[in-house]
Amino acid sequence: MTSELPVRRRTVIATGSAGAALTTFAGGAGTLGAAADDSESPRRRAGRRYFAHGVASGDPMPRQVVIWTRVTPTAAARPGSGRGPQVTVTWEVSTRRDFRRIQRRGAVVTSAARDHTVKVDVAGLKPARWYYYRFGFRGTHSRTGRFRTAPAAGARPRNLRFGVVSCTNWQAGWFAAYRGLARRDDLHAVLHLGDYLYEYGPGEYGYGSTDRDIRTHDPRHEMVSLSDYRRRHAQYKTDPDLQALHAKYPWIVTWDDHEVTNDQWQGGAENHQADEGDYHRRRARAHRAYDEWMPVRMSGSARLGDGTRLYRRLTFGRLAEISMLDLRSYRSAPVETALPSPVPSADAGVSDPRRTITSAAQLRWLKESLTRPQAFWKVIGNPVMISPVTFAQLPADLIGPINDVTGLLPDDGLPYNVDQWDGYTADRQRILAHIRDHHVQNALFVTGDIHSGWAAEVPYDVGTYPLSGAGAVEFVCTSVTSNNLKDITGTPAHTTSTAVEATILANNRHIKYLNFDDHGFSVLDLDAKRAQMDWFVIGDRADRQTSITYSRSFLTVAASNRVEETFVPLHRHRPGRSSGDARPVDGGAS
Repeated sequence: MTSELPVRRRTVIATGSAGAALTTFAGGAGTLGAAADDSESPRRRAGRRYFAHGVASGDPMPRQVVIWTRVTPTAAARPGSGRGPQVTVTWEVSTRRDFRRIQRRGAVVTSAARDHTVKVDVAGLKPARWYYYRFGFRGTHSRTGRFRTAPAAGARPRNLRFGVVSCTNWQAGWFAAYRGLARRDDLHAVLHLGDYLYEYGPGEYGYGSTDRDIRTHDPRHEMVSLSDYRRRHAQYKTDPDLQALHAKYPWIVTWDDHEVTNDQWQGGAENHQADEGDYHRRRARAHRAYDEWMPVRMSGSARLGDGTRLYRRLTFGRLAEISMLDLRSYRSAPVETALPSPVPSADAGVSDPRRTITSAAQLRWLKESLTRPQAFWKVIGNPVMISPVTFAQLPADLIGPINDVTGLLPDDGLPYNVDQWDGYTADRQRILAHIRDHHVQNALFVTGDIHSGWAAEVPYDVGTYPLSGAGAVEFVCTSVTSNNLKDITGTPAHTTSTAVEATILANNRHIKYLNFDDHGFSVLDLDAKRAQMDWFVIGDRADRQTSITYSRSFLTVAASNRVEETFVPLHRHRPGRSSGDARPVDGGAS
């Protein structure tokens, strides 16, 4: 295929102020990201060679956690090669970093049939505990990872704190955002909200307006085959900052579109052409590689081949329940607009009740999540933005009569980006009606995808907001590396983007914060009084040691469904200080 790609819909929303630079973190990834050196023992060097892709954990529950690694038993057993012997890998879990007290251990047989990956759902653990884990092969060990189990079902933890990231494009720069999170000692887990990797070949989607490759994808073409997807996952997991963050905390992940290909839906994708074969077979290969290479339960299990359902719930005592959505596998075909995004669409098809972004089954499941009484905060891990970003809004009670005559108007105004919930407004209205009818409190959507930072109230009726009120709050993290508006236009920050920001804010009063110029990560903290998100931004993505700077903070007070700025950022608690819930069992960072 040609290397000349159209401007992607996710690259056209962006601009805004990063705020005051109050706190800076710089330097490397610490001991977790250290590279091998000549002073290492032969056994340690062999361990790094056998376990070159690091370790990871995920989906923490009160008494079980998924742990993951990949072994390279021979030089020929490269990822995606389909070569290499069947081997046995051991694993150990301990409450001590020196592993003098083993809590659980076992052995797993792996082979080229699963690309020599190893994934274990470790059970029999205790709630709200830090554990260390490692893998063994031929008398050597992998690096040591750690994870924290979730609080018990009836527990009332003082707080929960999560790193929040999305959109990590290898070719667009270094993963400094992962470095910033890996240097923290105050998190319980990391939420990755989609686009863990990208499908493009070299020169197709890189750094800035010229798509320059800061690093080049392997394989050196768009990934289509199972081998391609396996090799790309393997490449990303050689990044030292990604390895450090996987080793430091358990991850809770979902996918968006690029884990398969751009703008995918149930029956196809924008970036899938006829000469690339059957789309469903391609998606099945991508999902297979994802299941092999990610520390995640699919269809409720860490076993391979038992299903591809990714939406699931994780409960953290009575303080929070996280419902992770899959908004790609089941969505209806996108509306065909006359003009490309971001020109507002007047196609009433975005409000067709027969179209769905979730599927009927997942929508029922999400409604159940929102009305379950166990958790105070109903956190929804949301791959694409649910808050409306629209123009020419009219009150909902006027839309019906007008459409009886014309049939032309979308329910929530003219949407800016029909790839998100704005392209499937009937599902959004069903969720908001459910929230209102069942008096749901503390629904919090935490979102990725659009390479920009947002804080918004999710209005019941965008045309009459604020009089009609809001049913939920949404916090959106920016991208780790993927291009935003200033990158695509090649203009300085706070220039071209400022006009876009002003237009969006003027037409969308429920949106309280935008940052369309920066890349980085967020930190989300929950307690019984409020939910707060801090945004951190990085410097130049092309600089491996670029700075990491605190930007802005917004919160929502419990039961308010309102967003307000706070000028008191979350502290990076030292072990043993006020955020004791996040302290490792031995009082030190791994």
